[in-house]
Amino acid sequence: MHLPHVKICGITRRSDALAAAEAGAGALGAVFYRKSPRNVSAEQARRLFDGLPPEIARVGVFVNASIAFMLQIAREARLDTIQMHGEETVETCAALLREGFHVIQAIKRTGPGLLSAGRALPLKAGVLVECGRGALPGGTGIAWNWSKAAPLAEFRPFAIAGGLNAENLAAAARDSRAAAFDASSGVESAPGVKDEAAVRAFLRAAAELPPPPFPFFWKGKP
Repeated sequence: MHLPHVKICGITRRSDALAAAEAGAGALGAVFYRKSPRNVSAEQARRLFDGLPPEIARVGVFVNASIAFMLQIAREARLDTIQMHGEETVETCAALLREGFHVIQAIKRTGPGLLSAGRALPLKAGVLVECGRGALPGGTGIAWNWSKAAPLAEFRPFAIAGGLNAENLAAAARDSRAAAFDASSGVESAPGVKDEAAVRAFLRAAAELPPPPFPFFWKGKP
């Protein structure tokens, strides 16, 4: 069974994609950001995800990219979800939704700023809260005070990222009230190289979490 609320991100190797899919990941992410050590091309991502079960979301991660670039990569890589980690606008999010892609927008703030940003996004878009202070967006392995995301749960389901691993997932889920979880460096042996045992342990821990009141899926209900 695949867990539609759990994503393993920063995939760079076909073997890692296959292992994560077999272990139950509901979404796999490929990064399209040149400054990231996990950066891949559209062709590489297509090969990474080719032949995986259709219920697994193929997610592309972008940072302040143009709409045209994101659409080109998404179509060439055969993605179904576009996840943005920069300062993208609500209009960009809406434009991508109109093109038929599921869209996830990362929000890197807490407090009133988190609530206003979360309310401003289209209801069809997903929200990922990531407030670690790493040098690069995403994949920093830096844990943060997950409870600061909890107020958003009153208004919409959301995912969290940043420093997640099998050991802290239960506490992160409890404190944040998140409906979904995105892991990258917390399940790696090196940047872009997933540790199969860590991935499996993370997914086992995720399977044991109580279901959230509002579900979150990376590409809509399977």
